[in-house]
Amino acid sequence: MARIENLNLSQRVTNELGKAIIAGVYGEGSGLPTEAQLCNEYGISRTAVREAVKMLAAKGLISSRPRQGIRVEPPENWNLYDTSVLGWMFESSPSLLVLKEFLQMRLAIEPQAAALAAKHGTPQAIAQIEVALNAMDNAAQTDGSIHDSDVEFHTAILLASGNRFFYQLRDFISTALNVSFQYTTNAKDSLQTIADEHRKIFQAIKNGEAERAKNMMAYLIDEAMAYIELKINEAELTA
Repeated sequence: MARIENLNLSQRVTNELGKAIIAGVYGEGSGLPTEAQLCNEYGISRTAVREAVKMLAAKGLISSRPRQGIRVEPPENWNLYDTSVLGWMFESSPSLLVLKEFLQMRLAIEPQAAALAAKHGTPQAIAQIEVALNAMDNAAQTDGSIHDSDVEFHTAILLASGNRFFYQLRDFISTALNVSFQYTTNAKDSLQTIADEHRKIFQAIKNGEAERAKNMMAYLIDEAMAYIELKINEAELTA
């Protein structure tokens, strides 16, 4: 029972410190509070603190060495595909520059996934893409939220690609989409426009048109990229 309690406390501290590191409360190369300070701040044992430190170190956020204490690692060392790290990034309201990096990754992955889905997608996998698309249509027609079904559409394409490595990136793609929604949804004329653009991708996949599916997905992401680059330029001009 004590082990479970310590683990729960460690997870709470891991979550709070992880969010603080991602948000920049503790900068690169700076030290975190000492074990003793963390024990006092959170009212937990040294064992629980050490478990939290191990979890954060495993995610690449910190390092702990003798006589150096607990140091924050540079962002390039963070495990950016870790589900918790992605969640903390989303909660920290990422900048436009981070969103641009997300879009660059999506552009490298999703067009090829769409092409593979057109070539190799099973009827069941393609049906799942259509289920998500129909949910997008329903949301657009009732002026509801299109976000969840949009994410489901893109992750269904990763699955339909038949490439296990692509599908393993679904949490990354989901986070990238959720961040993108914060900035790009209002750039479209309507929710129906968004659904219609996704239908073009689906039809190409369903018809086995790999090159068209690839190009339509690339076009969709390129549109978002152009909008974000415009916003970045505007922000630089007003800085």
